[in-house]
Amino acid sequence: MGSASSTLTQYDIELVQEHCNYLFGQQEIVCLYKRFCQLDRNAKGFISADEFLSVPEFAMNPISQRLIKMVDGLNFKDFVAFLSAFSAKATLPQKIEIIFKVYDSDCKGKVTFNDLIQVLHDLTGSFMSDKQREVVLSELLHEAGYTKESSLLLDDFFKMLENRGVRMEVEIPVD
Repeated sequence: MGSASSTLTQYDIELVQEHCNYLFGQQEIVCLYKRFCQLDRNAKGFISADEFLSVPEFAMNPISQRLIKMVDGLNFKDFVAFLSAFSAKATLPQKIEIIFKVYDSDCKGKVTFNDLIQVLHDLTGSFMSDKQREVVLSELLHEAGYTKESSLLLDDFFKMLENRGVRMEVEIPVD
């Protein structure tokens, strides 16, 4: 499992399953490994930012640059662990944690109003003005009991998103 050209043993598959909290079945892990090997063009055992960006759906994502910071250099086990947050079996807290990490671009464990503005800008582009983004986020924060000056922690994200019906799922085609 160290290099992308090797094959997975049953032991490797079970280790990866454990590493991703059993959110993917064995067949899904084998399919993910095949995809990982396709992306790891130089068989280095990890996927670079450029290799991730070779996936059109990833490159077109408005927050791809934020995601790149999270996935650049992942080995196979960590690649699967990252994707596990998008599994249909992932819990809401697991999904919210990955959302929090997208917003917390400096990895300091808190999200500021500026972080929120930047992500909303990435998502909306020219469809919203800076003033509109500021108004929308100020109202959202106010409704949740926060202000523009608040620094949101992971627990705050849980409180704000737990009843919002967050859906983040990827389908792993099983050959």
